[in-house]
Amino acid sequence: MKILVLGGCGFIGSHVVDALLRDGHEIRIFDRNEESFRLALPSVEYRLGDFTDQAAVRDAVEGMEAVFHLVSTTFPSTAALDPKRDVRENLLGTQQLVEAMLDANVSRLLFLSSGGTVYGITETVPIDETHPLRPINSYGITKVAIESYLEMYRRTRGLSPIIIRASNPFGPRQGHTGVQGVVATFLNQIVNGAAVEVWGDGSVVRDYVFVRDLARFCALAGASRKEGVYNAGSGRGTSLVELLAAMEDVTGRAFERRFKPAPATDVPVSVLDCSAALETFNWSAETDMLTGLQETWDWIMGLNLGSKN
Repeated sequence: MKILVLGGCGFIGSHVVDALLRDGHEIRIFDRNEESFRLALPSVEYRLGDFTDQAAVRDAVEGMEAVFHLVSTTFPSTAALDPKRDVRENLLGTQQLVEAMLDANVSRLLFLSSGGTVYGITETVPIDETHPLRPINSYGITKVAIESYLEMYRRTRGLSPIIIRASNPFGPRQGHTGVQGVVATFLNQIVNGAAVEVWGDGSVVRDYVFVRDLARFCALAGASRKEGVYNAGSGRGTSLVELLAAMEDVTGRAFERRFKPAPATDVPVSVLDCSAALETFNWSAETDMLTGLQETWDWIMGLNLGSKN
């Protein structure tokens, strides 16, 4: 299958591209920048451009059989700083993408949503896909709006979408600037001998999924003919206190914890029920937390050793 991967040079996208190539698909990537942590892959076609550039997106869609939409121009921590930008670039940008797809007779779309933000403060744990959507931050609100528009296009225009609500992915190639994920951020602080900064008292519970497990599911689900919404996580909850203890075990380093006031939009517990993915696709996350942390730490150490040579 000829697949366009929007955001294929990013953290999750690069692993999805790897999974799709292993499955024998022909890949075109559209992204703003080249990959940060490895050279271009010889078997992949690259198109560099901005997701908000309608002409560039339309050109990238031409000749494809499916589109994997993994682009987000914001993160949960940055979307609240400029909600108008979040809506303008991500919601309107996705509408423009769908119009370009339909004009090019491309109906198959995988959209990577956010299992960590769309549900908000939940009534039950773990959370299945039927739980009401009550996002309390801008990032989640925009994701829910995109999901709603995709359903409208499915009903009215023949779009064939499958939506993956991912939990909190971590692993090699994740940026560590403090906006993309606590695992990469914490490990980067540890490797640099800095105090680990924790927002809140460390009791917040999240569902952490290793990125290659998530990528494997995206490749499997997107290339199928299934539609609908599927959670993708480990199905296991880990508090920040527990995560930091695991990081001490993996790194062999003691480090200072520095606690700061929790954000007002922080959800106390988010753990996904992924039984629908297991039932429909025979998929479940296979990598346990310690194994995933060890591989991520080894990758970060390799980067740091390389920078000193």
